[in-house]
Parts: sequence; C-alpha cells; structure tokens
Amino acid sequence: MLNIVIFGAPGSGKGTQSERIVAKYGLNHISTGEVLRGEIAAGTELGETAKRIIDKGQLIPDELMISILASKLDSLTSGNGVIFDGFPRTIAQAEALKAMLNERGQDVTAMIELDVPEDELMKRLLLRGQLSGRADDNEETIKKRLVVYNEQTSPLKEWYKNDGKHCYINGLGELDRIFDDIAAAIDSRM
Repeated sequence: MLNIVIFGAPGSGKGTQSERIVAKYGLNHISTGEVLRGEIAAGTELGETAKRIIDKGQLIPDELMISILASKLDSLTSGNGVIFDGFPRTIAQAEALKAMLNERGQDVTAMIELDVPEDELMKRLLLRGQLSGRADDNEETIKKRLVVYNEQTSPLKEWYKNDGKHCYINGLGELDRIFDDIAAAIDSRM
C-alpha cells in the first residue's frame, strides 16, 4: 500500500495537489479538514465542538482526530493506499498514525512537504475565502493558523526526516511543475 502524508501550511496547495496524486496513483483521499467541515455543516456534536476550536484558530485535540481517522481508514474498501491531507499536525499524531498503520501491516511511504512563503499563503487564503465563502479564511484567523502551524506543526519536518520519509517540494510556481516534483518523489519511494 502507498500511504502519503501531504504536508504544508494552510494555503500551500495540499488539496489541489492531493487531487492529482489520487488520480495518478489510485489512492483514497482523507482530508481531515473536509471531514470536519462535513461534520460542522451537518450540525453534529463533533461539528459544533470542532467549529468552536477552528474559529479560535486552534488545532482539534489529538484523541479526537485519531479516532476520526481510524474510523475513516477502517471504512475504506478499495484503492492502492491513502493520502493523508491535514493529518498529522503534531509529533504525537505522527507517532499515533505510524502505530495505527503498523497495526495494519502498513507504514507511511513518504511525507510530501509543500513549502510556500507566508506572504503568498496569506494572499492565497484571502482569495480562497473570497471565492469559497469559508469563514475561517479571514486575515485574523489565518494569522492565528500560521502561528499554530509554525509552533506546533512545523516540527514534524524533522520527525519525518529522522524517519526517512521527508520529501521537500517547492510549492511556488506552475501546478504541473509542482506535481511533477511530487510524482518524482513518490516514484523514488516505490
């Protein structure tokens, strides 16, 4: 099984490139953001809890995300593996993901890091907010999300480097060039 973690700050292109990876490699796409937005839209208890946390620009607690992810993984019936989009976001989550996959006789194949400068991230997210109406794509919340990313999520780069899974990708430029770089990184791990 091919299990990919796509990694980068909010607005780095994870969702866009995930669609391309899914199409090329026949993977299932698990986007924790989409799962959470679905729960919020449905007005579930989980959705209401998640909305309060997200509106403050904070991360969902590990136990909650790991439980959601395990359930989603176990419900998959086809595909050549999974692309994890938006998970893990902390070292504890990366350790839990590794343990969860190992219990299933699998591991992360590669962690693809999409690197984009913060000024470009801000432009992309503000534009996305205008086009999509996403309430969390406003300047104040974006700034909070980037602080959380830099403090809590960014250390994952070193964790995945130490695990031999890290693949750096320059996330600026033409979408096709970025995807070609991603595909080359994945292909080198197969």
